[in-house]
Amino acid sequence: MLTDYISPGNKVELKATGKIWMDDDSRTKHIYMSKIMDVTSDDRIEVLMPFERGKIVLLPVDGEYSLCFYSTKGLFQCFAKIVDRYRSDNMYILVLDLTSELSKLQRREYYRFSCALELKSRLCSKEEQEAFEKNRKYLVEPGDELQKSVVVDISGGGLRFVSNFRYEEGSTIYCAYSLPGNLNKEYEMICNVLKVQELEARPGLFEHRIQYIYIDETSREDIIHFIFEEERKIRKKQT
Repeated sequence: MLTDYISPGNKVELKATGKIWMDDDSRTKHIYMSKIMDVTSDDRIEVLMPFERGKIVLLPVDGEYSLCFYSTKGLFQCFAKIVDRYRSDNMYILVLDLTSELSKLQRREYYRFSCALELKSRLCSKEEQEAFEKNRKYLVEPGDELQKSVVVDISGGGLRFVSNFRYEEGSTIYCAYSLPGNLNKEYEMICNVLKVQELEARPGLFEHRIQYIYIDETSREDIIHFIFEEERKIRKKQT
């Protein structure tokens, strides 16, 4: 059943694939973010009409789209066609019929995107971790001293950074970084240090591989979406 894989509340990407618009229409190339409102059958779903800059984007009936679902069980993809749209309780809903089988995408949240970002981090005590589990609040004050290092690749599940200091494997650390193009937003997470090794070519520098333990799901989706966009840009340059 479709509901075994996707469910209401899941985020979904929509990208036009048909010829409803002219090729030079920006809506044809644009990727819209929305969310599933209902799964009404094994081949029909309802999603929220996309919003852009506070305005509703009226996607046309008969429009054909490639869909990418952000499910708790992974990433899934299929093709669909808009068959209806309506308004309910001040919400604008799209009705889509799936025109292909749902297929699981390679878990690209673990695709590692090479980059060079500033990372701020510090050790996180067991008490702080327990407090976060209860309150879902990061215990970092403006005056806290955070060590700085350089992220060399990121994913939706973790990251790799290089520093002139080292954490012990198995330790828990608080991390924060910003993504290119959105330096005003800082993504915070609590992480587990999986592996640490000194760089052979650069003695005194240590490579750390870490896994997110606690991260806000909206932040994770932002990171995954950023990786998707960067992948697309790279593929576009290669073609």
